[in-house]
Amino acid sequence: MRFRLFAILLLLLSSCKKEQSNQENTITEPTSNREFVNPFIGTDGTGHTFPGPSMPFGMVQPGPDNKDYGWSHTSGYQYKDTLLLGFSQTRFSGTGINEMGDVLLLPYSKAKKNLKNTYFKNTEKAEVGYYALTKKDDVKVELTCSERVAIHKYTFPSKEANVFINLQHGLRFVFDENSQKGLVLDSDVVIENDSTISGYASTENWVKRKYFYTIQFSEPFSKIEELPKAKNDKAPKYDALFMLKEDRVLKVKIALSSVSVDGSKLNLQTEIPHWDFDKVKTENQNAWDDYLNRISITASKKQKEIFYTSLYHLFLQPSNIADVDGKYRGADDQIATAPNNEYYSTLSIWDVYRAAFPLLQILAPEKIDGMINTMLLHHAAAGFLPIWTAWGQDNYCMIGNHAIPMILSAYNNGFRGFDVHDALQAMVETSTESHINSDWKLYNKYGYYPFDKLDNESVSRTLESGFDDYAVAQMAKKLGDSSVYSTFSKRANYYKNLFDPETKLFRGKDTKGDFRTPFDPLTATSPLNNPGDYTEANAWQYFWTSAQYDVDGMIELLGGTTEFTNHLNTFFTTEALNPNKFLGQEAMIGQYAHGNEPSHHILYLYAFSDTPKRGQDYIKRVINEFHNNTPDGMIGNDDCGQMSAWYILSTLGFYPVNASNGEFILGAPQVSEATIHLTNGNKFNINAENFSEENSFTDAFYLNKTKIKDSKITYHQITNGGELKFKMTNNGE
Repeated sequence: MRFRLFAILLLLLSSCKKEQSNQENTITEPTSNREFVNPFIGTDGTGHTFPGPSMPFGMVQPGPDNKDYGWSHTSGYQYKDTLLLGFSQTRFSGTGINEMGDVLLLPYSKAKKNLKNTYFKNTEKAEVGYYALTKKDDVKVELTCSERVAIHKYTFPSKEANVFINLQHGLRFVFDENSQKGLVLDSDVVIENDSTISGYASTENWVKRKYFYTIQFSEPFSKIEELPKAKNDKAPKYDALFMLKEDRVLKVKIALSSVSVDGSKLNLQTEIPHWDFDKVKTENQNAWDDYLNRISITASKKQKEIFYTSLYHLFLQPSNIADVDGKYRGADDQIATAPNNEYYSTLSIWDVYRAAFPLLQILAPEKIDGMINTMLLHHAAAGFLPIWTAWGQDNYCMIGNHAIPMILSAYNNGFRGFDVHDALQAMVETSTESHINSDWKLYNKYGYYPFDKLDNESVSRTLESGFDDYAVAQMAKKLGDSSVYSTFSKRANYYKNLFDPETKLFRGKDTKGDFRTPFDPLTATSPLNNPGDYTEANAWQYFWTSAQYDVDGMIELLGGTTEFTNHLNTFFTTEALNPNKFLGQEAMIGQYAHGNEPSHHILYLYAFSDTPKRGQDYIKRVINEFHNNTPDGMIGNDDCGQMSAWYILSTLGFYPVNASNGEFILGAPQVSEATIHLTNGNKFNINAENFSEENSFTDAFYLNKTKIKDSKITYHQITNGGELKFKMTNNGE
């Protein structure tokens, strides 16, 4: 009996140890994909992202500003920089030009005032909805936000606390710190009481704009002093002194509006009427969980970190800049009320029309009608569809009018929350009434932009206008307007007028019809650096532009599929001479420049060639060589989510070569399984059969067990739910 009891006791002890061992070896899966997001990815180098919090599509993005000017600090932040100007409330993610940086605050301790502009790098923490660091003067800073209101939490080393308030600050598009460009033009500030400051500023930088704000402190300041103005300052700077309670904590709420101070106060009282920092953080993270859990993947931790950070970056913009009551300031500087309280800005259209917008239609369809209505409201105010908007104002950056294919894309994919006939009218007017960067009289007279009449980007503008013309034609066809369809179908073929049969590239032509000489197909040009016929790219990179909508026409120009294949092979194997990263010439494979958008679709053109698996091999190379889960893990500007969208779609195994027709070209997935959890309740499962490091090529595609013969799937096939199966192999031939 004793032996049996002893044996049972030993068995129980053994079982307990085994259970403990199993618990120690079990890796608990995160409850949310949010846990895989690393906001520092892309903050070092040319990714130009930022680590501070934001809401999905939110108006404010509080975060640290290391420098207020220069190409390396377009978001105000660079990972390796430990100097600190303070914490401003707005910025863009991944752009190549500086803007925003509104209302800068810098808490500091007078006991160590000489250390107020530095911080301990090892204390810096960033996660979805939260950012923190400890400054070298021992002040801890924590940030979170709602959609329109930032909230800061400062913990000081003593009860005596100071906050520097800089209302002159902004992120300036200049390369010299002494330049006066980008400063405040006009401001009006009111110290309402001992805990509230409100005001407005008018600035001119990338755009000319107005913003309004309310700053509210959780504790009264015992003293506030306006500091001497620097030369050309039009807004004040203050030093505020606080005597804090035992916890030594000071909180600040900063609400923004494009409309009025009253609008900023309404935003503040509606979104954060309390002082519960942790509640705001939790609500922020809950909102992100909804979006980040819309895709699940089976992958390594590293892959998940890159993938879900890309998803996070995708959903940062465009930003809804309407106040909580729907009021917004339009392109004509007039106040209006937006349908459904949605008016979107930070519309980096030249970038995001390619992949980010088609992906948003799958993952965030509830936002699409609002984005299209915003474009139509902009057209009504400005006379043409937006080109690139910041805080509701057009900066006219880049070329083409690619709101046009975005509207067609939404229409083709079944979105009807906008007036489709107004949309066609806006598309036609934008394409026939000349405006900035679009001289339609010149374009129609010659059938291209002649370089002796247009001093730069003549080839790129011609090729990109062709895509817009195609989109106008297709929209007109669907709405039964045969006249518009005929006119713009003809214009969509203008790109052929610049084809040089000798070099088999598109070259600048003058008004006499002569090609530009000398001709260097490998040197990238830009209107900002060395004006030429191409936009942040060279002749080889821009050759493939028209293939976005007319692959058959491109194949015919080259003489057939074999010649098309050979041309692709030459493109990917011709080495760059002196690539200029400031012109997007980075992350190179031959002449393919992953660092800039004109190249992004070219990998998928192999699907139309004699050797489709060669494109799959290049996709894998780009995924593995040019994306990483490190601060320098993004080579090239993220450009408001476009680079991230390329990564997400390519990881799933498909990409929209033609971003307007609702089709996605199939490639090779980079994960074994994925599921898109669609907002209509359906699921779209992606399965890579026999997937491994070696089995990275696709032999066949199946949709709901039926073999796909043309290497395409559609938006509607995805949103209807089902299963896309890739049969993987190690045979790359």
